Amino acid sequence: MAFLAHTMISQLLLALVFLRAGLGSGQGFGFTFNGFRPVDLDLDGIAEITPNGLLRLTNESDQSTSHACYPHPITFKNWTEGSVFSFCTTFVFALISENPNRGHGIAFLAAPQMGFPGSLPSQYLGLFNATSNGNTTNHVFAIELDTIESTEFQDINNNHVGIDINSLVSAHAAPAGYYPDGGAGKFENLTLISGRPMQVWVDYDGTEKRINVTLAPFNAARPSIPLLSLSLDLSPIVKKTMFVGFSSSTGSFTSSHYILGWSFQMNGQLEGLALSELPNLPQIGKKPTSKLLTIAVPIICLFSISVLILGLVSYIRRKRKFAEILEDWELKYGPHRFKYKDLYIATRGFGDQGLLGAGGFGRVYRGVLPTSNTEVAVKRISHDSRQGMREFVAEIVSIGHLRHRNLVALLGYCRRKGELFLVYDYMPNGSLDKYLFNQPKVTLNWTQRFRVIKGVASGLLYLHEGWDQVVIHRDIKASNILLDAELNGRLADFGLARLYDHGIDPQSTQVMGTLGYLAPEHTRTSKATKTTDVFSFGAFLLEMATGRRPIEPRGTQDVILVDWVFSYWSRGREILEARDPNLGEDFVAEEVELALMLGLVCSHSVPGARPTMRQAVQYLEADLPMQDLSSSLISFHSSRVRFAHQEAFDDFVRSQPCSTDKAFSVSSSIADSLLFSER
Repeated sequence: MAFLAHTMISQLLLALVFLRAGLGSGQGFGFTFNGFRPVDLDLDGIAEITPNGLLRLTNESDQSTSHACYPHPITFKNWTEGSVFSFCTTFVFALISENPNRGHGIAFLAAPQMGFPGSLPSQYLGLFNATSNGNTTNHVFAIELDTIESTEFQDINNNHVGIDINSLVSAHAAPAGYYPDGGAGKFENLTLISGRPMQVWVDYDGTEKRINVTLAPFNAARPSIPLLSLSLDLSPIVKKTMFVGFSSSTGSFTSSHYILGWSFQMNGQLEGLALSELPNLPQIGKKPTSKLLTIAVPIICLFSISVLILGLVSYIRRKRKFAEILEDWELKYGPHRFKYKDLYIATRGFGDQGLLGAGGFGRVYRGVLPTSNTEVAVKRISHDSRQGMREFVAEIVSIGHLRHRNLVALLGYCRRKGELFLVYDYMPNGSLDKYLFNQPKVTLNWTQRFRVIKGVASGLLYLHEGWDQVVIHRDIKASNILLDAELNGRLADFGLARLYDHGIDPQSTQVMGTLGYLAPEHTRTSKATKTTDVFSFGAFLLEMATGRRPIEPRGTQDVILVDWVFSYWSRGREILEARDPNLGEDFVAEEVELALMLGLVCSHSVPGARPTMRQAVQYLEADLPMQDLSSSLISFHSSRVRFAHQEAFDDFVRSQPCSTDKAFSVSSSIADSLLFSER
């Protein structure tokens, strides 16, 4: 019984030994470390586990060795047959050296014991010394990742992978690199001491007795072609139980060797590493100066300073560009004053694409105000040095208060440096002048013309009698009549207008206006009155009815339109024969005859014989009979009229430096005569 009990105890102890030795036969044994915290490893030398779970084999210490092994022996051989089992392992490593491309390597090992007493650092990788290197009694199998070319070990270069058996003279070696799948067999080099993580696979086939070693960059798929392949039976080399781990040394070139993760499998399918879970490598040594700091930051600073300077210059130029003249007396005109910046934006910088017309005294541009999205016409002229600017602006602002459906509203003004800007309502159909004399594509019929005549008469009556002050327009003509979207006539161009209180005799001024529309007495007295406006309105009526200009050159003589129309009436001919032939037969004879006769009466050489604008409106609205006009024409003897007109025009022409075959103006009205004309 005692013998039986002793036998059972012996078998139990043997079983415990087998269990301690790697689960007895080693069938299916394995482990996987995705980082090494917390992990139980046997460490010696300068090996350590970092706080974030890296296995750090070496540090900045020189001439040092280190070893890190799985703490339990693993069964490598079949206990009955003595052959080595198939096994495989993979690990991710990184070799970092402060001195570029200088430093020693590491080795994966399988050895019968932990620790290597008497092992040397540097080229011995912490495995052997000069005496033990090459001894068959070592029973060491290793895969070296070497970064030093040692001639005594017959190394092929200073960046290679080798299979070592009991010695650092490799049984088989190859330059570090890999064959990427899909690369058509093209070999890609890798630098072991680059500091970048890489992955190694070591496989031993116990049946075919073959060792394969494969290397690849971190995160790359395992290549199908191994870097090293060697037919070798490990049975004579390894013992039944072995310890597996890593060995490293520093030598005189300090470097840091890291293992990020490790997986091992005996007789089974190797479990892959979870690469995304592996700990991060630390920054080793002196942190390299970032390109962002050395290159980008100075460039960014220089760029920022340049942008700041350019912005400041642009701001100053912009301030100067949009600088305006604003005097104290203009403060009360604030609501009628436009900012130059708004007008500049509205007209797109006063570019040619927005130009509506141009004359001797300025240009007119179409624009859209940015604040209200309102279409306007902006007239750009020079300051009139012949008139005080304060008085002129006061009259402009006063005229800006005029509101009538047959007047083009003057919205306001702007002064800047040597320029004056007048802002008007925009009239989309432009000037009436182009529909009468410029061979337009669209000719106004008589109904449209008569509506324009009555509209202009109504607007002129408002100027003479319907507002707080009397407004003398002084430049009534077809080119200053603008047409809105419905072809309604609106009187424009108040650049020459004069204001005075009701019942006040107007004072003499400079002769202003256009030849052919000027009343004879105006050229002598220089006084602008209601009757001088009526004279101009008469010339406008004859323009509308005949389609002719007030003065037309014919050979060596000028034809005066008033005399030409009067000749039809005075000779007993039908006055309707003077009508515009473009009217065809589609017209109302009584209305055309009324316009011709009223035009003659308004053009009477005697101011007192002309009707007022109120009477003119009454004739046009048929509130007064046409017979009254016939009686007014009886005293209008043709020879008397021709003499009176010719004398007056000759006196005027002799006093002016221009010829009678051209329209005459001595103010900014020419620009307004082009207001809203098409490009």
